Amino acid sequence: MRFGLVGTGYWARTTHAPAIASVPDTTLNAVWGRNPAAAAALAGEFGATGHAGFEDFLDHVDAVAFAVPPDVQAPLAVRAAEAGKHLLLEKPVALSMGEADALVTAADRAGVASVVFFTQRFSTEIRAWLADENARGGWSGGGWSGGAAVWLGDALDDGSPYNTPWRREKGALWDLGPHVVSMLWACLGPVVSVRAAAGGQDVTHLALHHESGASSTATVTLSAPAAAAGTNLFVWGEAGRSVMPTGLVDAVPALRTAVAELTAAAAGGPPSDCDVRFGREVLRVIAAAEEDRN
Repeated sequence: MRFGLVGTGYWARTTHAPAIASVPDTTLNAVWGRNPAAAAALAGEFGATGHAGFEDFLDHVDAVAFAVPPDVQAPLAVRAAEAGKHLLLEKPVALSMGEADALVTAADRAGVASVVFFTQRFSTEIRAWLADENARGGWSGGGWSGGAAVWLGDALDDGSPYNTPWRREKGALWDLGPHVVSMLWACLGPVVSVRAAAGGQDVTHLALHHESGASSTATVTLSAPAAAAGTNLFVWGEAGRSVMPTGLVDAVPALRTAVAELTAAAAGGPPSDCDVRFGREVLRVIAAAEEDRN
């Protein structure tokens, strides 16, 4: 499958381009960005072609991977879907429910496959843990009464490559919130309601209620001191306590898995558990949390 990459920033250079270029039967064929010189430079590193025009870029690919801010991603992804291109999206899929609904509608009408890259959901080690966790209760709620997640990030540190305008504006709720909601959803079942409270700086505390009857909590921030940074998640119940592997997920192999999953879905295989419709449902939780917090 011929992939095109939208974006030329840090995440595109360090994760998307090397991951896509290293998946068997997949080629990184084209790169497009708002800076044509940067697109040409990144493309040249991987034997691809940089394109100055988005429509011309679309003509040379079968699938599009996005490594741009969510408000840039959403309208471009709609155009890509309308052109019949499969979608490898970043979370959150958009910054409003209207944009997310438009994206789902475009993907459905075009019949294209989609994957949203919730990084932890594509980790081999975490997938093995989820399989064990689900075997002992999981989605049914029979084995688990609740869960808790904490993600203390330091992306807003002055020296961080992730200290970007959209993260400074939207904070951890929109950047890390989708990750923890996605994981707690996978552990305890669909989230049906959320309450939220603000802490200092960009700290947000969430209380989630799941369709299974379980409940969970989450705390996220991008303003933690480097010494405190890290992530923890566990579920608990009659089966005891089950703790998610806490090692840092290597994003490149995780993205390779996402690329392979998208390719399989595009070839007629089952849709990903993390497709654009799931991305919209996670966004619904985040948007509701922001409204409640404010």
